[in-house]
Amino acid sequence: MAGRFSRDTTVTAVGDGRYEANIDCGWWVERGPNGGYVGALVERALEHAVGDAERRLRSFTVHYLAPPAEGPVEVLTTVERAGRSLTSVSARLMQGSRALAIAVGAFSSSRPSVEFCDLVMPDVPPPEALEAGRPGGGPPPIPMTERYEMRWAIGGLPFSGTDEAVAGGWIRFAEPEVVDAAAMVALSDAWLPPLFTRVSRFLAVPTVDLTVHVRGPAPDGYDDWCLVVFRSSMAADGFVEEDGQIWTRDGTLLAQSRQLAVMLPVG
Repeated sequence: MAGRFSRDTTVTAVGDGRYEANIDCGWWVERGPNGGYVGALVERALEHAVGDAERRLRSFTVHYLAPPAEGPVEVLTTVERAGRSLTSVSARLMQGSRALAIAVGAFSSSRPSVEFCDLVMPDVPPPEALEAGRPGGGPPPIPMTERYEMRWAIGGLPFSGTDEAVAGGWIRFAEPEVVDAAAMVALSDAWLPPLFTRVSRFLAVPTVDLTVHVRGPAPDGYDDWCLVVFRSSMAADGFVEEDGQIWTRDGTLLAQSRQLAVMLPVG
C-alpha cells in the first residue's frame, strides 16, 4: 500500500492538462502547508503531463505565490515543448480563482555523457546510532514533523548561535515511501532551516522559490534513510538562501537544491 505521502500527493487527471488534488493539513508548518509538500504535489502533475517513464525529472523550479488552504486544488499543466529527448512543461497551482504557485520542469531520457562527482557525502554515524526525536532547543512541534523520522547529525543545535548556518542528518518518511522524484522535492524542504542554528530565536522562514536538480535515480524500490545537508551563506534584506544535498545511505547523490526564503518575525 502507498504511504501517506503518496496518498496526500495524488493527482487525478480531468482532461486538457488539468489535474485535481487535495491539500492535507497533516503537512502544515507555521503559516500553511510545507513548500516541499506543495512542490511534490505539483511535480506529480507535471510527471503525468509528460507521460513518459523514460523521461525522468532533471530540473524542477516552483515559485510560491500564496499559501494554500486545506482542501481541493487544481494543477493546470502545459507541455511547452517535447523534443527528441527532453520535455519542458509548466504548471499553475490554483485554488478557486487564486493562483498559489507556478512551476516549470525539465524531463529527459538518459544521454551519453562525461561522468564525475567531486562532491563527497558527509561522514556521519549511521541513523541507527543516533538519537530519535527533535534536537534540543528545536522549534515547537508542527503537524509536518509527524510525517518524517529524523536523526540530527550535522551542524549545531537550533537557536544555539553557531558561527555557520549548516544543518542536516538522516531522514525518511514516517510511513515507508519509495524515494522518487516527488519525494526528492519534498525532502529538499523537510529539514529545519540551517538559519536556525545561527540565530537565537524562532523565525518563520516561508519559501519564495525552490529549485531541485535530480542527479541520479535512487535504486529501484529504495525506501531507506537519506542523508541531507543544508547550508545558508548569506542573509540580508529579510531574505536567506539555502543550498542542499540529498544522499542515499550508500553515498549516491540523488539531488541538489537551492531555495530563497523570506525571514518573518513570530510573535
